Amino acid sequence: MMFAVVGGKDGRALGAGELDKDTIAKAYGRWAPVYDLVFGAVFDQGRRAAIAAAERIGGRILEVGVGTGISLPDYDRKCRLFGVDISEGMLRKAEERVSELGLSNVEGLAVMDAENLSFPDASFDVIVAQYVITTVPNPEAALNEFARVLKSGGEIILVSRIGAEAGLRRTLEHWFAPAARRLGWRTEFAWGRYVSWAQATPQIRLIERRAMPPLGHFSLIRFGKDAVAEAAASSRITSSRA
Repeated sequence: MMFAVVGGKDGRALGAGELDKDTIAKAYGRWAPVYDLVFGAVFDQGRRAAIAAAERIGGRILEVGVGTGISLPDYDRKCRLFGVDISEGMLRKAEERVSELGLSNVEGLAVMDAENLSFPDASFDVIVAQYVITTVPNPEAALNEFARVLKSGGEIILVSRIGAEAGLRRTLEHWFAPAARRLGWRTEFAWGRYVSWAQATPQIRLIERRAMPPLGHFSLIRFGKDAVAEAAASSRITSSRA
C-alpha cells in the first residue's frame, strides 16, 4: 500500500503563539522514529478504550491522526479502517506496519488536514481521534469536519487531554504552553470548549466522558450523531430556502 498526499483548503489566519500546520507536521515528523517508544505504553489504555468503543459500532472507521499506525493491528479485522495524518513521516511508519502485519482491512492511508478532510459527507460509521484535538490549529473546525463525514447514528470517539480550570496545574499549563506548541501540541484546552462545540452543533450530543491515565489528565470522549436531530436540521434549512 502507498499512502496518498491529499490537498485541502487553506487554514484560518493564526495569532502569534498559536499552533500552525507546518509546525505540527515538522514536529511529528521529528517524533516519528521514536513515537512508539516514547508514547506507546503511556497512552496504551486510552488507545484500547477508544478501539473498544469504536468496535461496538463497527463498520467503516476513520482514524484521524493515525500516526505510526500503532492502533491499527488492535482493531477487529471485520472493521474497515482508513487512516489520515498531517505528517508524511508518521504515515511512512504506518505504511510499514500495515504491510508487515498484512492488515488487509486497512483501506488506505493519506496525508490529510483534520480541518479539511477530503471525504464526502457521511462516509464513516465512526471517527476516532486519539490525542489529536489539542494538536490542531482550530479544534472546532476539526470537530466540524468529523461531524460532517460521520454517518447518522455514528460516533465521534476522542481521547484527549483536558486542561485544568483552576489551581496549580492550570498555572503550570500556561507556563509550559510556549514549549508545548514547539513540540506540536497545546496544554491549555478546557472541557468547556467541547461542551460549547456540542451545544452549537444541533445533531451532536455528548454520550460519555471518562477519565484516562496518565493521572486522569486525559479523557475518553464520545459524541453521537443523532439521525432525528440531523433530519430536523435539514428540514429547517430546506424550509428557510423555500
